[in-house]
Amino acid sequence: MTAQPVLSARNIAKAYGNIHALKGVNFDIHPGQVTTLFGENGAGKSTLMKILSGVVKPTSGEIVLDGAAVTFANSTDARNRGISIIHQELSLARNMNVRDNIFMGREIIGRSGVDFAEEERQTRLLMAELEEDIDPLTPVEELRLGQQQIVEIARALSVNSRILIMDEPTSALSATEVEVLFKVIRDLTARGVSIVYISHHLEEALQITHHAVVLRDGAMTAYAKRSEIDLEWIVRNMVGENFDLGSPPEGYAMGETALSIENLSVPDAAGVGFSVVDRLSLSVKAGEIICIYGLMGAGRTELLECVAGRLAPSGGRVMLQGRDVAGLTIAQRIARGLVLVPEDRQRDGLVQTMSVGQNLSLASIGAFTKGLFTSRKAETAVVAEAIRKVTVKTDASGAAPIGSLSGGNQQKVVIGKMLATNPKVIVLDEPSRGIDIGAKAEVFRLLAEGAKQGLAVIYSTSEVGECLSIAHRIIVMHRGRISAEFDHTVAKEKIMAASGEAVAH
Repeated sequence: MTAQPVLSARNIAKAYGNIHALKGVNFDIHPGQVTTLFGENGAGKSTLMKILSGVVKPTSGEIVLDGAAVTFANSTDARNRGISIIHQELSLARNMNVRDNIFMGREIIGRSGVDFAEEERQTRLLMAELEEDIDPLTPVEELRLGQQQIVEIARALSVNSRILIMDEPTSALSATEVEVLFKVIRDLTARGVSIVYISHHLEEALQITHHAVVLRDGAMTAYAKRSEIDLEWIVRNMVGENFDLGSPPEGYAMGETALSIENLSVPDAAGVGFSVVDRLSLSVKAGEIICIYGLMGAGRTELLECVAGRLAPSGGRVMLQGRDVAGLTIAQRIARGLVLVPEDRQRDGLVQTMSVGQNLSLASIGAFTKGLFTSRKAETAVVAEAIRKVTVKTDASGAAPIGSLSGGNQQKVVIGKMLATNPKVIVLDEPSRGIDIGAKAEVFRLLAEGAKQGLAVIYSTSEVGECLSIAHRIIVMHRGRISAEFDHTVAKEKIMAASGEAVAH
């Protein structure tokens, strides 16, 4: 006999003007179980979670908590009733340390004010539970993205919620960190905590799911128990058909070497003499697509950021069409045709105060600027072409705020911004992070089309399945070096083994 739901959504609808983000959604959250929400970007998942956690009020419908209809005044009201949320986009104060972020707004008060020692003690316990060696007094801005995600999770766990909503909690985590999080989730559900889980990592999410809900265009298209579903069921209900992420583009001759990385070394940011990239050599031809796979800490991000000019090498060189780029700034490398799509689109890829169009035209603004004057006509043409090319779901003028777009469409804006510069080489660090399967397919289609036009493409990923999509070659990194090279016919297990990842048998 199934226990009564701890929370139920009844005919929840949300409209923003003429846009209906949710259309009468119904589902239950059961005590001590994981309910997973699947759906493409823009399907309404995050809007629904914001309603359940008191961040947003529904246009109509009701929330039933412990058998009684409730209305949340705000997120604090929901949290006081035992509902917490881990948002997809990190909400940490980067200039504050880990301890202060975790207890911000609900400080522990002692006899003489805030009890910082007790907060630090509890923070260390939370870090130990998550098996992460992070000092509570470390400023958040000094942590890598995956560690910042761990801090976000720790903050939610510190509240001791009855219902914990996790919106893309693993988007920046390594495979090892994901396993630790799943262990924490199993421990929480064993204690009766209910989890609402949102993820674009479909196979990963199936490991912990008890009930699955699928949303499409704001409406619920399917609901089932774990025993009744598989990967094909999820994809079919999400997008209406089962499709893959593409295959390596064929039917054209690759050109000359576009980018050559020669014996490149990148020092550790802490300055302890350790090289995170160690004498690495790699080249990519015009029209070729290379995937770089590796676990967290393998050196993928540092390699790509050094190539793009964001990090300085300690040895070796980067050659763009036979010319050394040493001494060139990021802007100068962009002008020469070498561009980077960074891992953290919110921090490094977008300007949140600008519109969609302003973000799209930002990297190529020099092409339609003369002196102090900008040609609006030329800029408008660039923006319209970029919106068409990368299929951003927004108005044709690009006047909408960048924050109004879904995560997948924001990522396409970052890619479109760089493609608008007409690059010769594009490097992308985790281009599919936090976007759904449909948006992933569109991103990879863009890259494949670019390769057919002679664009050299290097992208990194921590998902093995993405290695076997459009890449002509797969480069595996382990501890700063290339440990193996494969073509797209290789088995997943060989890629994982070359990366140092444990492979289940």
